[in-house]
Formats: sequence, C-alpha cells, structure tokens
Amino acid sequence: MSLQSINPEPLGEPRGWTNGMLAPPGGGILFVAGQTARDPAGRIVEGGLVDQWEQALANVLMVVESAGGRPNDIARMTIFMTDLKEYRRQLKEIGAVWRARMGRHYPAMSVVEVSALVDEDAVIEIEATAVIP
Repeated sequence: MSLQSINPEPLGEPRGWTNGMLAPPGGGILFVAGQTARDPAGRIVEGGLVDQWEQALANVLMVVESAGGRPNDIARMTIFMTDLKEYRRQLKEIGAVWRARMGRHYPAMSVVEVSALVDEDAVIEIEATAVIP
C-alpha cells in the first residue's frame, strides 16, 4: 500500500514537496499533533534551527512509527517557523537532514512563518498526516 503523488502539469514541477497525495483505499489516517524539538526530558534541544529541525522531524517520525507507519506513509506536513529568512538561509543543511530521515519522499507540504510557538524556545513546529496501511 502506498500513497500516490498528484502533481498536475500546469502547476509546474514541485521542488521539495508534492502538490497532493492520494491515500489508497483502506489506509488508516493518523493525525500527528504539532511536534517541536523537545528531547526525551521535555526540553527544547540546544542549538539552532537545523538542530531543532532534526529533533522535531524525529519526533514526528516517532509518532508515525509508533502507529506502525514509515516515513513514506506521511501524506501531508505543515511546518511552522518563527523565522522564514533563517529557514531559507539554512535550506541546504535542512535538506540534508530531510534526506537522511525521509529519503526522497516529499509529502504535500506548507511552510508558514508564525510570530511564536507554544514552546517558548522553539523556532520550529511540525504537524503531519499519515496514512498507515
């Protein structure tokens, strides 16, 4: 069972995301709450954006894997950032973390700049939707 990428030609070739993901019949939908870069002790990891990106993504994947899924089962992801300029500046490093954890799987994604997150020291929060076989 796998998700089907939907990328209408008139929208152009997506780069680092997919325009739509179609779930196969019979898949269970998992809604992953926003995950910040909390470590097992509940503290935001030290370091900058890339370190927080890695931990937040790992936390999302932990939820997906705990439900019996894999990274490729993630159909949609919303990334909330407190500094989009910093995100763009570190895109190469963020991409390396992405490929190490997600390979070449790019779900339907949005990146949104926000003024603050619930975890005061967090600069990123990721929520996701996965379809678990």
